Amino acid sequence: MSVASPRPLVRPACPDDVPAIGAALHAYLFQTEREKTVHDAGGQFSPSGELPERYDPEVRDPIGTPAGCRIFVADLDARLVGVVVMKPSGSSVEIKRLWASLEARGRGVGSTLLDAAIAESAARPVTLTVWDWRKDVIRLYESRGFEQVSTWDERPRLVCMRLASDAALAC
Repeated sequence: MSVASPRPLVRPACPDDVPAIGAALHAYLFQTEREKTVHDAGGQFSPSGELPERYDPEVRDPIGTPAGCRIFVADLDARLVGVVVMKPSGSSVEIKRLWASLEARGRGVGSTLLDAAIAESAARPVTLTVWDWRKDVIRLYESRGFEQVSTWDERPRLVCMRLASDAALAC
């Protein structure tokens, strides 16, 4: 009989998490820039690990830089293995970043963080953008009721998605 893996613990970020959140956001942004380069979507990939300068404030001060954002982290095996950054915007909430570390994937980190973000939305509509080549992530969003909507971001290959407030109530 196999033993089930423990589910990640999701909690609000605290100041002690800043270095780990910064590292997680760096990994997320680095992978995104690499993928954007591969998929001809305007990436600025640096094999040395450097990110475009515009990301420096977010990586250095992940709790203070995204003004008005709410950040949750996922812990697994006593380590921070995921992060979700949400920005309330009027009557909705936008998921700005959702990341699970590579070694923690397949253990429910992304879905647990997504569920926490939906619950945190307090039944307001939730919006997000995702690159069209991230099919597994799009399927995860669709499994929670997100639908593709008309774009509000003109970057090529970026898919805009929305979870209606009544769907947020059902999650």
